[in-house]
Amino acid sequence: MKRAFIKGNDAVIAGALYAGCRAFFGYPITPASEIAHDAMKLIPAAGGLAIQAESEVAAINMVYGAAATGTAAMTATSGPGFSLMQEGMSYLAAARLPCVIVDVMRSGPGLGNIGPEQGDYFMAVKGGGHGHYHVPVIAPSSVAEMFGLTARAFEIAFQYRTPVIVLADAFIGQMMETIDLPDDLQAPGDVPAHRWPLDIAVHGDKPTRGHIVSTLELVPPRLNEKNDARFEAYHRMAMELPQSETDAEDDADTLVVAFGICARIAHEAVALARSAGHRVNWFRPISLWPFDEQTFVEQVSSARKICVVECNRGQMREDIERLTAKIANRPEIEGVCTDGGVIPTTEQIIHALR
Repeated sequence: MKRAFIKGNDAVIAGALYAGCRAFFGYPITPASEIAHDAMKLIPAAGGLAIQAESEVAAINMVYGAAATGTAAMTATSGPGFSLMQEGMSYLAAARLPCVIVDVMRSGPGLGNIGPEQGDYFMAVKGGGHGHYHVPVIAPSSVAEMFGLTARAFEIAFQYRTPVIVLADAFIGQMMETIDLPDDLQAPGDVPAHRWPLDIAVHGDKPTRGHIVSTLELVPPRLNEKNDARFEAYHRMAMELPQSETDAEDDADTLVVAFGICARIAHEAVALARSAGHRVNWFRPISLWPFDEQTFVEQVSSARKICVVECNRGQMREDIERLTAKIANRPEIEGVCTDGGVIPTTEQIIHALR
């Protein structure tokens, strides 16, 4: 292992290379541009292909094509570009093709600004394209996790034949931290193709001539059957993929919930609140879909209050309200919400806890 002081965005390509990614298609956009810049240099050096597309629409469709060959492919963007990719996301989900999409969120709607925000939560977690589908969404809160969770995203993508979203905010993408990296990031080669062969892959040769990768099904009962098969996979994901982190004390009566950069700020606020005598626990969902409902319900069972901290107008709070709707003694839910590139402070959170 070797120590490196790098940006979160740089760690993304390091993690992708380590997982075996050998194809990148993207269009630079602040605050995610370093991912495309690194991809153009490092992926061809590893024997892969990296192309700056003419637009985000082109990029996501190039990912579709590469994924159909069984290649470990990815793209990276920010909110405006991610919006343009939603049609392609629907196609990838319908075709059940493995790939990774990194969204380093910025303020919106529209062009907004380049400040950090978590306003793409709904678009990622609910599925922004048409039709009925889900996509696993994982949210890093450190540079080390930008490396590790990107690598993990490729594993999930091939295991379940699905696109996977790595949802980071601009703060995590741009911040620099010291992390441990493998000595040879290119060592695994195209491991995903060997460990998780894609049985529908098309290579333009005789053995794969009969393989069809398509999202079109003109016979309604057959499309219904294909949707049933996808949702069976979603059910398995919901059982096997939930991941969270918690800092629990048995006597706590308040639970603070946050992801991404907000989770780090909230964790510090909880420590300060505890030192002042408040009985507070901290819960961080790492997988935003599927949400770790079991662990969350365990944590909230004795809580009288929940404080949801996020850089948007309460998008995750809506899911928290849904999860707590059936609890007998439903806790009071309050939000500490900022947007426009404004980050919540520990003082704001502690004030809410009081």
